[in-house]
Amino acid sequence: MKVTVDTIIGDILDFNAEAAAPIFMGMGMHCLGCPSARGESVGQACSVHGVDAAKIVADLNAALGN
Repeated sequence: MKVTVDTIIGDILDFNAEAAAPIFMGMGMHCLGCPSARGESVGQACSVHGVDAAKIVADLNAALGN
C-alpha cells in the first residue's frame, strides 16, 4: 500500500495497524478507533494535529515497506 496525504487512515490501519499505529500515536492521534479518526485522510489529520504531512507520509511508507 502506497500512502499519500489523501489516503484514509482507516484504510492504512486495516492494511497494517501494527506498523502504522505507532506513527499516528506519536503525532498525537490517540483515538485511532474513533469513526471520525478512521475516516480522515492523512493530510486532514496532520493539519488538525499540526504536524508535517510530508514527514508522516514518508514515515508511514517506510513502515509499510514502500
